[in-house]
Amino acid sequence: MSDEKREIAITDCDHANMLPEQKVFNANHIQMKLFQCRTEEALIENLKGYVAVGNQYAPMTEKVFQNLPQLKCIVRYGVGVNNIDVHAAKQYGIAVCNVPDYGVQEVATQAVTMLLALYRKLILMNDSIRKSQWKYELSVPIHRMRNQVVGIIGIGRIGKCFAELMKGFGCRLIASDPLYYKTGRTYPDYIEMVPLEELLTCADFISIHTPLETSRNLIGNEEMKKMKPTACLINVSRGGIIDENALYRALTEGWIAGAACDVLETEPPSSDHPLFGCKNFICTPHMAWYSEEASVDLKTKLAEELVRFMDGKPLRNLL
Repeated sequence: MSDEKREIAITDCDHANMLPEQKVFNANHIQMKLFQCRTEEALIENLKGYVAVGNQYAPMTEKVFQNLPQLKCIVRYGVGVNNIDVHAAKQYGIAVCNVPDYGVQEVATQAVTMLLALYRKLILMNDSIRKSQWKYELSVPIHRMRNQVVGIIGIGRIGKCFAELMKGFGCRLIASDPLYYKTGRTYPDYIEMVPLEELLTCADFISIHTPLETSRNLIGNEEMKKMKPTACLINVSRGGIIDENALYRALTEGWIAGAACDVLETEPPSSDHPLFGCKNFICTPHMAWYSEEASVDLKTKLAEELVRFMDGKPLRNLL
């Protein structure tokens, strides 16, 4: 890319600062310009002439690609690329990359934290104490963790890390992943691979670690009705994988015992979201990815991938 102008655009970013990106770009004599585009029209207006961009949430669609013929590379902050039309990008010769490995331990740890909060009924007990109810009996029943079955849907980087963390509790670990059957991948021997239906019916806790692109509405009415009434569901992956209307019914009608989500289909949600009225529902604000170290890694790795493209070097995370 030596004949191109060494300038990169960031389509949009809600981070507190962009110091890690700026450090990488400065070291490679690349100028960076930040926009805050929210629409296709804003992208088309502001990105003319740029060959490479960093992207967070702005919609990278076929209409955008049609109107930006010089655009050749998009690197997205994060793992998911559901705001990018990857198929159209390929047709227009645009490389699409993500940052798949910046917060693996953080997301896995969030899932474990949520599982344990549900398992030990932490929120329920904390709330009861504040109502002057000092009674362990309100937690009944709780069963020994090593007797529990933990199901993992999606056994990529984060799913494997989650399994490794849960292994220490001595529980049975089962997992379902379509890539296991398509590619014959191998996994640690403490993870038992099973069909999704078997996982749904056997597991006491189910943790989701799949991309939205291949898993939208994966867990709905039919799937939750197959789960044990004592089972709990955890999602730290993407909103839209769980049908939230079905989840509300499952929680209020006793199909399952509880759920914890770090992600919702619409973010931020409205304050009157039906799930917020469920005492057996825990929610955090899409924070599973976050630690100070993960934040710096995300920003640095995005900038480094853009530099590789500008220098004509092989891309590490080309989708």
